[in-house]
Amino acid sequence: MVMEAVTGSSADLAVIMSGPDLGVLRAKADQVLKMLRQVPGAADTAVEQEADQPQLQIEIDRQEAARYGINVADIQGVVELAIGGRPVSTMFEGDRRFDIVVRYAPEARSTMAGIGSILIPAASGARIPLSRVAEVKVASGASVISRRENQRMIGVRTNIRGRDQGSFAAEAQRRFRAEVRLPRGYKVDWGGQFENLNRARRRLAWILPITILLIFTILYWTFDSVRKAALVLVSVPLSIVGGVAALYVRGIPFSVSAAVGFVSLFGVAVMSGVLFVTEIHRQRTEHDRPLREAVLVGASNQFRALLTLVLVAMLGMVPAAFAKGIGSDVQRPLATVVLGGLISTLLLTLLAMPGLYYLAEGHRRSRG
Repeated sequence: MVMEAVTGSSADLAVIMSGPDLGVLRAKADQVLKMLRQVPGAADTAVEQEADQPQLQIEIDRQEAARYGINVADIQGVVELAIGGRPVSTMFEGDRRFDIVVRYAPEARSTMAGIGSILIPAASGARIPLSRVAEVKVASGASVISRRENQRMIGVRTNIRGRDQGSFAAEAQRRFRAEVRLPRGYKVDWGGQFENLNRARRRLAWILPITILLIFTILYWTFDSVRKAALVLVSVPLSIVGGVAALYVRGIPFSVSAAVGFVSLFGVAVMSGVLFVTEIHRQRTEHDRPLREAVLVGASNQFRALLTLVLVAMLGMVPAAFAKGIGSDVQRPLATVVLGGLISTLLLTLLAMPGLYYLAEGHRRSRG
């Protein structure tokens, strides 16, 4: 319901067409429906608005009504009273009040003949059957008329299975441009969760660089060294490797939830890098150890702390990574990314970080 309120559809992808004529929109929706069903990965594809359904229509003959001196509003009022009902009084029960609604008995309003026999008072005092001043008929009509930006609209929805939303939407848009021609005055919008994915991508495009820049600034302020700050940031791509591999192994497409998982992973990765670099630096400054010995001792001392940190975080993510209940579609990608990223953080940081620190500091000393 939240997704539908935000994007206009609860589906993974919605093709929303708007324009003035419902008939044209329905024809184009059927065409888009056939097109989407041919795109690999489409599931639960359907037109969101129901097709035309039989309706009882009462079309007033204004000339006949004028001959009897009957106003259109009078006819509409009688029909409303007879079929829909109209409040005529109020009943009180203590501090509660209820409207008393009056309408015709079911046998007088349940058939077309009965509705046509409803009597309409004329100006002369005569009572004229409704069938004399209006045509009562059954015709097909829209059961729901949806609107978007003050225009009539119709949507075709589809879910996506076994494929990422980005490539699916790109192929669907390419086929739409090749196979569907909208008349002048009509337009198409692409909504659903795909709309949220695009919105998140645009935000992450500038949020991630700013976040990394802030982290680097804090690290530089902590270590007072560009080299050490850069060494800590190396743990970020090391963690990304595990997150991407975990998504690939489990066959989970990239999504907004997965993107949030990568952002969450950055914090743990940076923390592990800080632990290693800080401890190695402490071994060199406080214990005056040589570079090689400081690297080995610092990595050995921080092994237990890093192992505890990563294992605790991993154990918390395991239930979400294998969840199958309500909301699991959001939990699984995020938890899978974090779980895989933590594994790579643990392994690659233990193996790569000490070596990178040794190479960086050794290269600086050789240059000095």
